[in-house]
This record gives sequence, C-alpha cells and structure tokens, in this order.
Amino acid sequence: MIKNKVQELAANIFNDVVGYRQHIHANPELSFKEFETSLFVKDKLKKWGIEYTDCANTGVVGLIKGNLPSDKVIALRADMDALPIHEANDKPYASKNPGVMHACGHDVHTSSLLGTAYILNQLKDEFGGTIKLIFQPAEELLPGGASIMIKEGVLENPKPNHIVGQHVMPLIDAGKVGFRSGIYMASTDELYVTVTGKGGHGAQPHQNIDPVVIASHIIIALQQIVSRNADPRIPSVLSFGKVTASGATNIIPNEVKIEGTFRTLDEEWRAEAHKRMKKMAEGIAESMGGSCDFDINKGYPFLINEEKLTANARAFAEDFLGKENVLDLDIWMAAEDFSFYSQVTDACFYRLGTGNAAKDTQYSVHTPRFDIDEDALKISTGLMAYIALKQLGN
Repeated sequence: MIKNKVQELAANIFNDVVGYRQHIHANPELSFKEFETSLFVKDKLKKWGIEYTDCANTGVVGLIKGNLPSDKVIALRADMDALPIHEANDKPYASKNPGVMHACGHDVHTSSLLGTAYILNQLKDEFGGTIKLIFQPAEELLPGGASIMIKEGVLENPKPNHIVGQHVMPLIDAGKVGFRSGIYMASTDELYVTVTGKGGHGAQPHQNIDPVVIASHIIIALQQIVSRNADPRIPSVLSFGKVTASGATNIIPNEVKIEGTFRTLDEEWRAEAHKRMKKMAEGIAESMGGSCDFDINKGYPFLINEEKLTANARAFAEDFLGKENVLDLDIWMAAEDFSFYSQVTDACFYRLGTGNAAKDTQYSVHTPRFDIDEDALKISTGLMAYIALKQLGN
C-alpha cells in the first residue's frame, strides 16, 4: 500500500530532515542571496540522482519522473529566503548571521521538500507522471521570486497541471494541518507617501505650511477607503506603520514621509482603491496649501486555492493523518508570492502546524522568537509526497 511505503520512508528520513532544517536555520540568507542554501539543495538532489536546473539565479528546479506511463505533471514548491531579523532564540541551531533569521519557516519548507524529494525518488516504480520540485528564492521581497521564476519558464517544459505548497503555522499544533478552498490570502501593496509643505519655526505656524498636520489629516481620511468605499463583503486592510517628520519640538519640517500597506481579496476593488487613495491624499494636501506624492508599489496578487485540487488534497491529508488532524482555515490577510502560481495554474496552499505550548513554539512568524516543534517534520515530508502521488492517480 502506497501510504504505508510513504510513511515508512518519511520515518526513515526524519532525522536527516531535522538536520537539514537546523543547518539551513543556522545559515540564513536574505532574498535573492540564497547562494549557500541553493548549493545545499543541489548537493542533496545530486546525491540522490535527481536532475535539476537553475532558475532565477539562486532558484533550483528538480524533476522526478515516474517509471509508469503518464503525462501528468505536478509541481511542489518551497521558498528558501530568510528575513532581516536578529534571532532571540538560544538554541544550538540559532542563526550564525547577525540580523538575519529564518523567522518565517522557509527553512522548514526547504528541508521538508528535500525530504519529500527523497521519498518520491525512492518510489519511481510506483507512479507515472512527472514531479517538479521548485526551490524558490525571495518570497519575502518584491517583486517576489515566484514572479521571476514564472517569467523564466518554471511552469513550462513540462507544464504542471497543478502546484502544491505548504507553510508553517505556529497557531496550529504540530501534527495537524489546515486547508481552505477558494480565495485564501490577500494581495499586498506598499504605500510610500511624501507630504510637502513649508517648514519653519513652531512658534510661527501662520508663516508655514505644516506638513505634519496635513499628513495627519491624510492618514485619518484614508481610513474611509476601507470603512466607506469598500464593499463590506470584500475584506480590506489599510495600515500605516511608519511616519517620519524630521523636525523638533519647535521646528516644523518641510516634509513628512509615510509608509503603509494596503491588502484586499478582490483585484477590481484593489485597482479602484489605488485611484481613490491617491486622489484623496493629493486633494487634502492641495486644499491645505501643500502637495502630496503618493507612490504605490504594487505587490503580490491574492492567493486562490482551486476548489477541486484543494478538496482532493484535504481528502488525501485526512487519509494520511486522520480526519481529527485536518482543520478548516479562515481567510488570512497576510500575503504570499505563491499567489503568482495560483493566478497561472491550479494551486493548493495549505498550512503545516508547528506549534506546541509545552515546547514554547507558538510565537508568531516574523518575530525574533519564532521556532517550531520539529515533530512537525514527521508529517511535512510524507504528506506532501502522498498528496503528489495521489493527485497523479497512484
């Protein structure tokens, strides 16, 4: 029975996968600079006799062809980059690179896909079709490694019928996974706003055009984009996290810089919101005697899980792990560049539980204390292999 074979191979490779994860975690590399991680991946694929090619500079694309007849193709994706965060964990495998940390679990994704590759490579006589392994750079930095890999043909020659990815989730206990069909994660745009006025002495406001006051009005007014312009049925988030006004207690500066993010789950509304935000901010600044430069750095699109593929993957997960270990997910307003793949081909992006209160591994991703319960690696490799095999019809 194929499930038993996958589970046995996953158990055999578990300790190695833990070692892979700890090595990658200790040696994190930022987006588009994953040179050593890429070499590490290629070394393992070469050792196992898995053919691979380079893509998007540091990306790696492996191919495993089953020995049974079939022209089906499925892609499996893992991202490899780390974040500019200084790790606060005191573990033997803590980051050796100051200010760089695998705080989003990409070390887990990469090591897990290596384990999955090992399992599938051992089972070539059991399936037909081709499995494409996508080790992707730069998920954390626009324009996103996924978009570059797609432009360089990662979804061609051979063209996948489906693509599957997994992502750590510390809010879910290790040993469990979560699925959601349909729209799942948000688009994301970076907002860079410069409000210009006329600086001067704080005791003479009538002689100045205060960009701090103008910026304050803009920040408050723009919240109407969500509260009064967005369809209440379309989730939208507008947040500003950085405001820089380089004046002093008695100095009104010439300009104020504002940075923020806009996220939603509808591309038509996204485009309309961009126009409304820009028009509103510029109008407010002009009416108060200043000016506003409103720059939108368009980021990742929303992520959609294709209904049939996701239903199949969930059923395979229930078979592999037991129904009690497969959860329903709500929409998630964070963003992921896996969304680019989901806009091109049928995709399924699910969550791998990594939390354990007893092991203190429930800190959020993108924080200095993020870590995982490595027992999650007992299922991360085998489950993805099983989903791939079952989706290929084996």
